Amino acid sequence: MNVTYCGPAPSPGELAASFNLDPVLLAALAVMAVVVRQEKAGLAAVAVLAVAFVSPLCALSSALFSARVVHHVLLIAVAAPLLALAFPARRPGSLVIPFAIATVTLWVWHLPVAYDAALSNVPLYWVMQSTLLGSAILFWRSLLAEGRSPVDQLLFVVAAFAQMGLLGAILTFASTSLYAAHAIAPLAWGLTSLEDQALGGLIMWAPAGIPYAVAAALIARRGWARLNRVVA
Repeated sequence: MNVTYCGPAPSPGELAASFNLDPVLLAALAVMAVVVRQEKAGLAAVAVLAVAFVSPLCALSSALFSARVVHHVLLIAVAAPLLALAFPARRPGSLVIPFAIATVTLWVWHLPVAYDAALSNVPLYWVMQSTLLGSAILFWRSLLAEGRSPVDQLLFVVAAFAQMGLLGAILTFASTSLYAAHAIAPLAWGLTSLEDQALGGLIMWAPAGIPYAVAAALIARRGWARLNRVVA
């Protein structure tokens, strides 16, 4: 098997120095920063992607499933909506199809066979990352499209978090460890593979809801301001 893109699982003592300085990745992020330099949201998204792929989080995600969950949440619930804000859709279309694509993509990549394959093969790893991010951008662009009803926006924000929370609940209460990629490495971090998996599920189930709660609050605030303007 090939080693995953983020490299071998680091020990706690090695983590602080485990930055990913892949020149291709750094060049891609630099080009992206230039492209979005006029958009604060876009620059924020580049910073989030740097945390996900350059910081020691990338290496830690090779060791711990819970760190991989944080990595994925940064992609689909933080970087993706920021990029959607930087490049908004001009017309609201159907939300059902983008929501379904993003949901299926998330669930498929957390099937054990797909997940383990992606973490043991660099090209497939990038297929995983690009499809997770791309499908999430598609969803958030549709959700945040100009003219979209705030009611529809709030409904689908709740639905997006609910489906992730359901996946998290399944992982939290699973009776066996599902991912061979994290069968041994968590022991160096004081966790069994099952404990690490349950922690990842809990992160999906609770802390991952913070970006969705922020999005819902901003949508509600914008909708209230729009209503006030109409009334006035």
